[in-house]
Amino acid sequence: MDSHDPSHCSIRIMRTNLIVVAYENSDNVDLLVTYSNVSFENQMTFSTGSLPQPVAVGDFNNDIRLDIVVANYGGADVSVLLGYGNGSFQNQMTFSTGLKPYSVAVGDFNNDTRLDIVVANYYDNSVSVLLGY
Repeated sequence: MDSHDPSHCSIRIMRTNLIVVAYENSDNVDLLVTYSNVSFENQMTFSTGSLPQPVAVGDFNNDIRLDIVVANYGGADVSVLLGYGNGSFQNQMTFSTGLKPYSVAVGDFNNDTRLDIVVANYYDNSVSVLLGY
């Protein structure tokens, strides 16, 4: 299987002119920054964990800059990449989840005004909740 087969990727297109693509077999996320005239900056690639699949975007550290969370299906963790606000991101931080995380969503689940991360884990039929800080 081609590691860039589009049938095995997760894509998020944000209103903020950011496209995030996680190819299942690449252990990376690719980012494209778009402009209003439908042109793109050069693709940027950031390392993640094993077999990244779903991605979600939100401001996880309350700095008014978009950050990325990626569920790493090949392991038992998610990668969080904190954004600098210019289309680039810090190296990943990993947080433990259940086995084979395959779905990720963000929201303020405990009403503390901070974004939290919820992860559905395939192998052990569990849900992990990572509360914001």
